Amino acid sequence: MINPIIQLENITKKYDEQLAVNHLSLSIEKGEIFGLLGPNGAGKTTTILMMLGLSEPTSGSISVCGWNPTRNPLDVKKEVGYLPDDVGFYQHMTGWQNLIYTAQLNGIPKEEAEKRANDLLQKVNLVDAADKKTGKYSRGMRQRLGLADVLMKNPSVIILDEPTLGIDPEGVRDFLNLIRQLNEEEALTVLLSSHQLHQVQQICDRVGIFVKGELLASGNTESLGKQLFLTAPFVIKVIANPANETLIEKLKDIPQVHRIEKVDNVLELYCEEDVAAEISKVIVESGSALYEIQKKDFGLDEIYHRYFEGGEKDEHRHDKKETNVGNEK
Repeated sequence: MINPIIQLENITKKYDEQLAVNHLSLSIEKGEIFGLLGPNGAGKTTTILMMLGLSEPTSGSISVCGWNPTRNPLDVKKEVGYLPDDVGFYQHMTGWQNLIYTAQLNGIPKEEAEKRANDLLQKVNLVDAADKKTGKYSRGMRQRLGLADVLMKNPSVIILDEPTLGIDPEGVRDFLNLIRQLNEEEALTVLLSSHQLHQVQQICDRVGIFVKGELLASGNTESLGKQLFLTAPFVIKVIANPANETLIEKLKDIPQVHRIEKVDNVLELYCEEDVAAEISKVIVESGSALYEIQKKDFGLDEIYHRYFEGGEKDEHRHDKKETNVGNEK
């Protein structure tokens, strides 16, 4: 079995008595785009700094490209490119000159450096601005040049920390498309740290929900729903007539149904298993007309609002047979 390219095991980071990262364990596989999704102050940047060897964990172990960042920070930096939220360049130098300077710092021969700089400027769509001083670059241009900069040393992994802050929507779209393209063409491993829900959802293969220094869950959207909404990972929407109290009581008798929400003739049943067939049977046998039944998946939108706005894991949030009636959703 191939070891993960990034492996964090039970990482804790304290500043005095303040706990910034709390027993974090995380694996990222080679060639995937992993999104670390969490609100500002969740501990995402602190975690990244520990991966890069720029900060030491209080406890736990980290492996990046097979190296321990605390003991071998230079080896990690050779393998990893890092793009912060606002990258800085020498403003009196052009974009091309900045890239060549980065190549010199990394010991890349002149001819190879020039070829790579030209290729990367093409990829990030900055050929026309290559001879323009970076002090005149817009924020979006600086971020695209920053991406070219971290790619100069041909890294195995790139870590992007809130890379689209302050960029206009079109620039964000172009930037994220570029990340996906690099990932597909070069099998580049990408860690994208962000609080921007839709950006993470757009390009990431897997997502980790990171809140108050803790990783609540990780996986694709479907598995996140199952992990985070433990008592009721399945939501089944039903349109029936009449959807009266008699029908609701019969549906509540299904053991796998934990909660029912009702608005007019629309019922949403929160279930621990997919019991759509049993629900259909109960509705028909009760004498109600069944107009529609469908499984509703938890999207990142619902996950985001519940867990980033003060919510916690859904282990004991609802009584087993709760019913909400009215327009409260």
